[in-house]
Amino acid sequence: MIAVPDRIRVLIADDQKVVRDGLAMMLGLLDGIEVVGTAGDGADAVRQAGAAEPDVVLMDLSMPNVDGIEATRQLVAAGSRTRVVVLTTYADDTWVFGALQAGARGFITKDAGAEQIRDAIVAVASGEAQLDPSVQRRLLETLAHRTPVGVGGPPAPPDDGLTARETEVLTEIAQGLSNAEIAQRLFVSEATVKTHVNHLLAKTGCRDRAALVAYAFRTGRAGMD
Repeated sequence: MIAVPDRIRVLIADDQKVVRDGLAMMLGLLDGIEVVGTAGDGADAVRQAGAAEPDVVLMDLSMPNVDGIEATRQLVAAGSRTRVVVLTTYADDTWVFGALQAGARGFITKDAGAEQIRDAIVAVASGEAQLDPSVQRRLLETLAHRTPVGVGGPPAPPDDGLTARETEVLTEIAQGLSNAEIAQRLFVSEATVKTHVNHLLAKTGCRDRAALVAYAFRTGRAGMD
């Protein structure tokens, strides 16, 4: 698990000044968050991220010159340690999947509250993924429709060495449950769930929670009819 710094350094990228200033003011009032800059488009966000090396970029999608998806792609391609949380009014499938494929680790909409935004920043800074519930549902639905089902039923699980308990945890992750919710459902501690998640990431080669969801569907372990 990646260690979370005492203060998470955040760069805000949005083409509307009123939004940038409002987010900077709001985040500046939250414990453990430090706003290190604001950018008015994707090109400026990439430039500032290279100079300031923030932990997280809070990235809008629809921006002039370079949009948020391309900016995210450039950061990933450059090997930047900065992680991206998308914060946008655009939540249609094209934007969602484009951002996730580019390498965004979080995706939340602009009707989210301050604590939701903070939770997403903290989760992504710690190496996890954080998706808005509506985005998670559409991701699940799309993956379900794209997953081919043969004549004999769902695909046979690969020989990936998952234990029965790890498979249970994977199924719950695919249903969109948090670690705390999984712990409650399986009657174990949240720390135990985190250990199982780390084992899942190592055994499957997935980089984050969103990738585990896709893996569960590909291998027939999503627990959906």
